[in-house]
Amino acid sequence: MSERITVSVEGGVADVHLDRGDKMNAMDGKMFAALVATADELAERNDVRAVVLSGNGPSFCAGLDFSGFQAMAGGAGGDESNSTGSIGAVDKKEREHVTHQAQQAVWGWHQLPMPVIAAVHGVAFGAGCQLAVGADIRFVTPDVRMSVLEIRWGISPDMSITSLLPNLIGADRAKEMIWTGREVNGSEAVDIGLATHMVDDPHAGAMELATLIATKSPHAIRAGKRLVNGVATEDYNAQFLAEREEIGVLIGTPNQVESVQAYFEKRPPVYTDPS
Repeated sequence: MSERITVSVEGGVADVHLDRGDKMNAMDGKMFAALVATADELAERNDVRAVVLSGNGPSFCAGLDFSGFQAMAGGAGGDESNSTGSIGAVDKKEREHVTHQAQQAVWGWHQLPMPVIAAVHGVAFGAGCQLAVGADIRFVTPDVRMSVLEIRWGISPDMSITSLLPNLIGADRAKEMIWTGREVNGSEAVDIGLATHMVDDPHAGAMELATLIATKSPHAIRAGKRLVNGVATEDYNAQFLAEREEIGVLIGTPNQVESVQAYFEKRPPVYTDPS
C-alpha cells in the first residue's frame, strides 16, 4: 500500500508488515501517514476478517525516528512534527478523525471493525509499544523489549496509550511504565497483561489465530469486538485532547530539552523544579 507498509490478503486475513526494517521500522512522517491510511483502507474492506500487524527486519518498531529527538535537543519546539511530517495536525477530513495523526496511527487499528493481532519481536519502544497496545491481541517473543519510552525525552505519551494501556495492565502499572520508561520482556509482558501470548515465532502464532478467527461468522466477530471495546468513541475525545495539550506544553521547555540533551551527551539530566 505504500513504501512504508506492505499488505497482502488471503483467506480473509490481512497480513500487514511495517516495511522499514533497515531503520528498525522507526516512525517518520511517511510511516505515520501510512499507518493511518492503511487502517482507513482496511476499515472499508468487507473481505478482511482479521488483521495481523508485524514488522519486517530485526524489530517490530523502535519508536519515533531519532532525527526528531535530535531536533528537540537543539531546542526546536512548537509541535511534534520535527523531522516526522505533520503528525501533530488534527485530521478532520475524509473519515472525520477526532485525533491527530500520531494518535490515529494507533487508534485507527484499535478502531478497525475486525480483530487486529500484533506480532511483536525485537524492540517495541515508545511509538512501537503504543502501536502494539492498539491491537486487540499481542503475540511476543520471550526476549522482546517493550517500553513506553517517552519519559526519556521529557515528554508524555500522546498516541492514545493513556486511554488504552490502563485497560490492559491497570492504572498503577500503566503509570509506572509511563513514569519510568523501564523495559518489559516477554514473560513479564504476559504476566501483567501487556501481551497475550509468548511464543518463539509471534508472526506464525498470530497468523494461526487470525486464520481461525477468519473461519467464524464475521458479523458475530465484529459484534463481539464492538461489545468488548464497549465505550463509545466520543468518550475518548476528551482524553485525546488532553494528550495533545499536555505534550504540546512540554515540547521545547527547558526540562524537555535537557532530557534529550542529557541522553545524547550520556550524562545525568539536571532538572529545574516546577514553579
